[in-house]
Amino acid sequence: MKSFTDIFVRRPVLAMVVSLVIVIAGLQAIRTLNVRQYPRSENASITVKTVYVGASADLVRGFITSPLERAIAAADGIDYLQSQSQQGLSTITARLRLNYDSNKALAQISAQVESVRNFLPVEAEVPTIKIEQADSEYASAYLSFTSDILQPNQVTDYLVRIVQPRLSAVPGVQAADILGGRTFAMRIWLKPDRMAALNISPAQVRQVLAANNYLAAVGQTKGALVKVNLTANTDLHTADDFKKLVVRRDKDTLIRLSDIADVVLGAEDYDTEVRFSQQRAVFMGIRVLPNANSVDVIKRARVELEQIKRDLPTGMEASVAYDATAYINDAMHEVFKTLIETLCIVMLVIFLFLGSWRSVLAPIVAIPVSLIGAVFLMQAFGFTLNLLTLLAIVLSVGLVVDDAIVVVENVERHLREGMRGIEAALQGARELVAPIIAMTITLAAVYVPIGLQGGLTGSLFREFALTLAGAVFISGVVALTLSSMICSKLLHRGDADKGFSGLINRNFDRFRNAYGRLLDRTLQVRPAVYVVWIGLALLTIPMFKMSKHELAPVEDQGVIFGFVDTPANATLDQLQPYADAAGKVFHSFPETNFSFQITSPTEGESFGGMVLKPWGVRKAPTSSFVGPVMMKLTQIPGIEMFPIMPPALPGGGFMPVEFYICSTTEPERILELAEQLKMRAMQAGVFRFPPPIDTKIDQPESQIIIDHDKVATLGLDMKQIGADLSAMVGGNFVNWFNISGRSYKVIPQVQRIDRLNASQLENMYVTGPNNKLVPLSTIATIQNRTVPRSLNRMQQLNAVRIMGVPTGSLDSALKFLEDEAAKMLPKGYVIDYTGESRQLRAEGNKFLPAFALAIVMIFLVLAAQFNSFRDPFIILLGSVPLALFGALIFTFLKMPNPNMAFFTDKWTTTLNIYSQVGLVTLVGLISRNGILIVQFANELQR
Repeated sequence: MKSFTDIFVRRPVLAMVVSLVIVIAGLQAIRTLNVRQYPRSENASITVKTVYVGASADLVRGFITSPLERAIAAADGIDYLQSQSQQGLSTITARLRLNYDSNKALAQISAQVESVRNFLPVEAEVPTIKIEQADSEYASAYLSFTSDILQPNQVTDYLVRIVQPRLSAVPGVQAADILGGRTFAMRIWLKPDRMAALNISPAQVRQVLAANNYLAAVGQTKGALVKVNLTANTDLHTADDFKKLVVRRDKDTLIRLSDIADVVLGAEDYDTEVRFSQQRAVFMGIRVLPNANSVDVIKRARVELEQIKRDLPTGMEASVAYDATAYINDAMHEVFKTLIETLCIVMLVIFLFLGSWRSVLAPIVAIPVSLIGAVFLMQAFGFTLNLLTLLAIVLSVGLVVDDAIVVVENVERHLREGMRGIEAALQGARELVAPIIAMTITLAAVYVPIGLQGGLTGSLFREFALTLAGAVFISGVVALTLSSMICSKLLHRGDADKGFSGLINRNFDRFRNAYGRLLDRTLQVRPAVYVVWIGLALLTIPMFKMSKHELAPVEDQGVIFGFVDTPANATLDQLQPYADAAGKVFHSFPETNFSFQITSPTEGESFGGMVLKPWGVRKAPTSSFVGPVMMKLTQIPGIEMFPIMPPALPGGGFMPVEFYICSTTEPERILELAEQLKMRAMQAGVFRFPPPIDTKIDQPESQIIIDHDKVATLGLDMKQIGADLSAMVGGNFVNWFNISGRSYKVIPQVQRIDRLNASQLENMYVTGPNNKLVPLSTIATIQNRTVPRSLNRMQQLNAVRIMGVPTGSLDSALKFLEDEAAKMLPKGYVIDYTGESRQLRAEGNKFLPAFALAIVMIFLVLAAQFNSFRDPFIILLGSVPLALFGALIFTFLKMPNPNMAFFTDKWTTTLNIYSQVGLVTLVGLISRNGILIVQFANELQR
């Protein structure tokens, strides 16, 4: 019976043209494909920050965070909502659902924030809204700018004016954030003693600054023939201008600002210090747009940085402190290297088993044609060249050659049976049309559940699955067109019995005969075979459950980040020596390339780390340095720094474990329960080091207790008292002044020497009747207490987060916390997750349904192909359980503690999303063998 394959055997030029078209299309696609670490996905978060200078954390939570949270929660596309209320600052982060349109979410959240803007305190600044790529807590690259001549505020101003606009304009850059910079500000350092002597209150100073540093938009004159623009020097520009400002006139005496304050061009704050390899610096973090090509973007940013370096001021230097894409490029190089090695090994194996270069040519030609054709399909589907699609191409090398080998072997069989070359090629191709189509469709069907699956697994592996299926599809086309044609031209009757080919075939004949005898004996003891089969199949269930689960294995990205926890009452002066000691620890390892640190007494704003030398230079992996670094860091008093490696997959947080206890009760009670849970986890050895908790009630606070009766007696009012106190120590800005086209803040505040401790406030004055000053000590006393550093919420509930690095798998750590929480938490408490923990709990429950659906899909496809429900059972039951048993051996034998040296470490793995997709792939691959056996058995029966 004729087949469509006859056309290509009889018309070899047509067969070659089909393959050449595939190759040309693929080569064109290679030039245009984007390069990324992972498949393109939109994984974004939107952060709303509101500054309320001087306000307590409780005040910020009640009057800023809560109303904003309620409004933001009404927006669509939010996965979860986090917030942090701390002294003077509200931060709300809306993490969007994977692949939700971030622009749409941004528009909705902006509208919701604006709807409650009028309900916020008038003293609070306008909320700022920023969209960020949530793939990582860190930027894609950090640039360091150092200078031995310029001060940090001068370096910062240069970056803001020159460098930041140029780097922000690079296509694909979301933001070029300045870290550790000091922005210019006009600092009015008030002197309380001089103000009291001259009877001038802090509120009066603010009023004078607001009234006499005024930006006037005058307009223009319009005559009959000429119009002239008008300006007026109603604003101030320099420190001398502010010094000369008249605060009050007493008869013939003018009291100027310089009489009651020191006026300097300083910085907005002095609470951050940056070090790059132990040298003072200012960092700039380059964040990439959520759906941009990070490799290309950072490459363009590097080119722009080289142009910027040429124009830097004398004494200023710029360098790349950290580049996350270096790992991507190195990983891509390793994958390409693996691909070349795989091709060479496959070619050698084919030659050794087929025995002649004539037989080898058809499979060897099929490999590049199929792989290049798969790249064309990647472009057609809108995929990118990333680690997972490259992995698919590497894996497909062994698959795409199968179809061609089967064609060659079948044609050689007919030649050995006496057919001529072209007849053998025609007959061999006809017989394989149905099996090859069945194998191709089966492998495609096994990936349908992954292609349809949502969440992180679906987003990551959709491109992997379809690329692999596309390569197999192309290989099927090549096998039935080009390979059969090559066989008709190169294979001849009698070649298989000569030379090396004859030797190989004779040995295979002996092996086949031995296998036949063994098979006959096996068929005589079928009950024993069934018992062994059932036993091994049943063992896969406990092996799967007892295997160590995690989201993904840790990747060696060549960097260690340090999560820093500082004392609540520490100042920058106190912290910096300890931070410098940490820098020396990083540089005590010869494998260190750079170190970086940002030190700040503000909670959550201090971190550091070390960038190791390139992978080809050092021998030890990054993970081997975490323990020694931790041991040395624990010896530094004053700060706690926890070294961690960045998450392996996009969307991970600071640490693998991010476990929340949430309730409507106050944080103090939630913290008690969190501390108990932490102690149980430490006693059980769940964590590698004591897990930090994000809520700490150790922030010293001095409460000014005002006597309302005395206030009324003296004719004072609370609004004026609050305004005076805020003006003295709050540090809030009054207005703006201009330097060379950019505006900067004007900030009056009592000089530091007069606010070293709370008791000094009693010596300050507030405005009384007739603008007479009244000592604060007359109407108020000061009480000290301890409050939380910050008030944290999760999904609008008060929350406490436990973070940590597990000693074993992430799944076992979370399971312990979940079980213990279920025992100890009262009613009304819930648990939640963020980061890698949330991903594991969301993705871990999706594998078994996806695996079951894959089995069902293969069964239905095979039933349709064979027109039988019996044959699919034979194919699946005869191969899949045993294959799964063999695969799960390598996850079952993984030691409980991945950090414990054991002889199985080198060849075992955990059960993660990679190995789970591997199990699904295994089902499709192992089914191909069963399809061939069943197809040929059916043919022989006919």
